[in-house]
Amino acid sequence: MSLRIFSDPCVPAEITDTLRRHGHQVTLLWDVLPIRALDPVVIAKAQELGTILLSLNGDFADIVSCPPTRYLGIVGIQLHHLRKSVRSS
Repeated sequence: MSLRIFSDPCVPAEITDTLRRHGHQVTLLWDVLPIRALDPVVIAKAQELGTILLSLNGDFADIVSCPPTRYLGIVGIQLHHLRKSVRSS
């Protein structure tokens, strides 16, 4: 099953490249929005595109401001040691 993902610019290319290698469609924020787009604009674009939002921005993990029932999905990533936590085949 292929996922449609909208990636915030803070997500390392290593992650988006791995997702693409595994057959997922990844749209990068800067391809469709200004790089400094505000959070409400970013989440609205993810909805418009029918994608899951992928971000390191902890603001999107707030279920009060971003209730899970209103979105296709929000994946918040927290990285401490990128090289150890990202594995590709």
